Amino acid sequence: MLELEELVRDFGSHRAVSQVSFRVSGGRLTGFVGSNGAGKTTTMRMIMGVLAAHGGDIRWEGAPVTAADRRNFGYMPEERGLYPKQTVLSQLLYLARLRGQSTADARRHLLELLERLGLAEKSQSRLESLSLGNQQRVQIAAALLGSPELLVLDEPFSGLDPHAVDTMAELLREYADAGIPVLFSSHQLDLVERLCDDLVIMATGCVVAKGTADELRHRDKPRYQLVTGAPAHWARTVPGVTDAEVLPDGARVELAADTDPGALLAEALRRGAVYAFTPLVPSIADVYREMTSA
Repeated sequence: MLELEELVRDFGSHRAVSQVSFRVSGGRLTGFVGSNGAGKTTTMRMIMGVLAAHGGDIRWEGAPVTAADRRNFGYMPEERGLYPKQTVLSQLLYLARLRGQSTADARRHLLELLERLGLAEKSQSRLESLSLGNQQRVQIAAALLGSPELLVLDEPFSGLDPHAVDTMAELLREYADAGIPVLFSSHQLDLVERLCDDLVIMATGCVVAKGTADELRHRDKPRYQLVTGAPAHWARTVPGVTDAEVLPDGARVELAADTDPGALLAEALRRGAVYAFTPLVPSIADVYREMTSA
């Protein structure tokens, strides 16, 4: 498990990361979301030791993270760092050797990985000859070299076509299913909602929400769509209703957190036909907009 506690980073007088705390648990995909400048990349760089923290702690398996620990982390930076004039396979082999793998083991693993990523036919091509999407796939392969104990991926889905997104999603789920903690940032909130076990939302350098997708979607007062075939003005008078938007065929109703929705439904049935009574659960995109709009 990776744990961040009260992490701080300043750039001159600007505080880019302020008191950031969260954990990335083994076997779980953690989505890291926020607008540009929210502090996600800076936080990831501190995890990897690229930037020093000016306060707080980073722990791996309960102890302060070390350089030796980080050598076993797979990292995909925001700025891609591969060599454009080298062939795909040669530079990945070089990087694998730097991480202590034998040439034979590295070649076998890399050929399998390049096949999974749709790059088998490009293994002898120079990086600069590839499309931006394929260059992104090579960078992903570099992060997955060896047997990483943690994956920290900054926008791994950026520039990928839908097929490549599906392949990458399958790969990350396989790593998580093998017990590896996976932290990745993305602006694609629908993808984050589909993939992630946990989410961390940042705004202006601070964590503004964290938890599972279900926890974040149900953090506010429960809301229901009531369809009765006529305007339900009366819904505003039902005990426990904190807000009601009257519609031509019913109402959208917000209840206090401890209110039994059955009371509202019973009142609706007493007044006539009820065609639908449905919980309104916000999407992660809705939650994100609400938490970062301040």
